[in-house]
Amino acid sequence: MSHFSADDPLLKILACPLDKGPLTLLQPEEALYNPRLRRRYPIVDGIPQLLPSSGEQVGDEEHQRLLKRLSEPEAPSS
Repeated sequence: MSHFSADDPLLKILACPLDKGPLTLLQPEEALYNPRLRRRYPIVDGIPQLLPSSGEQVGDEEHQRLLKRLSEPEAPSS
């Protein structure tokens, strides 16, 4: 289970190892995403795997799905 939430201060300092830009938290996938390079980095046991070799290139279809999801407002928690 991820120890991150969308408002976690740690997310503000984590950066993509390739372009040094910000990452977006993907839940429930337990991953961090760089939409600029279309790369997804897993979070394993609460630890972001931010080595360049750990990143997974995302195809066009998956990238569009993720962008759409990231632009949607989050549902309120009950």
